[in-house]
Amino acid sequence: MAEIAYYQDTFVDLDAKVVPIQERAHQFGDGIYEVIRVYDGRPFMLDEHLQRLEMSADAIELDLPYTTEEIKDICLDGLEKSELLEAEIYLQISRGIHARQHFYPDSPCAVFAMTVKQAKIIPEEKRQNGVNVMTLEDERWKNCYIKSLNLLPNVMAKQKAKRNRCEEAIFVEEGKVKEGSSSNLFAVKNGTLYTYPALKGILHGITRRVVLDLAKKLPMSVEEAPFTLDFLKNADEVFITSTSMDIMPVRQVDDTVLESERPYTAKLIEQFHKLM
Repeated sequence: MAEIAYYQDTFVDLDAKVVPIQERAHQFGDGIYEVIRVYDGRPFMLDEHLQRLEMSADAIELDLPYTTEEIKDICLDGLEKSELLEAEIYLQISRGIHARQHFYPDSPCAVFAMTVKQAKIIPEEKRQNGVNVMTLEDERWKNCYIKSLNLLPNVMAKQKAKRNRCEEAIFVEEGKVKEGSSSNLFAVKNGTLYTYPALKGILHGITRRVVLDLAKKLPMSVEEAPFTLDFLKNADEVFITSTSMDIMPVRQVDDTVLESERPYTAKLIEQFHKLM
């Protein structure tokens, strides 16, 4: 088994120096990305991830260098070459290599890159205990639904959370709780599942979508609506979701310790793992 990479039509060594200085991805963050989790050799929700990749490309007026079916084939080929069973596939597409200028190049040539790496395995004890999160004012741009490479506010928020011994930073805007720096956020109150609506201001998470579908099948009432920080801290259960951690219970928000009993979260985790 080996971690591998792909860059501009060719599989390369993961540590190969392949990106020129005038690549717009690292000069401007002018590009998009996706992360796909692989369970037991099978990419989870691959088609949905590629649909979102295409949506992000359209949103920033970027022509994909391949069709989504061709990208799917590259993903599967890379996964087969790696022989990894528990993996993360990272896809990145930038507007290309050009002399540095803010406006788009006259003849853009998108650059496709991919890595296939061993997945981070979440210890079961951590999932049982839950994690701490802290809240921060949202200072990001207004189009967080685009899975853009521009992640500096998210990176800084995550670092602040780490310094405060928290797993995640939760963004709050005008008193309304939105999402985490790299996750979506859910709260359970009186048997109803609440989460911020899929508007431009949050990432439309693939795991988020799966959780909403599972909740409706349990069945649970679901409310996609903004809620306050006070509501969050008084919720019966809170959890965050992402591709890399799937469903992670929250045990503490800022200084507020939540109830340790999480029957709805436990049921959603059980159903999610069955789906995997």
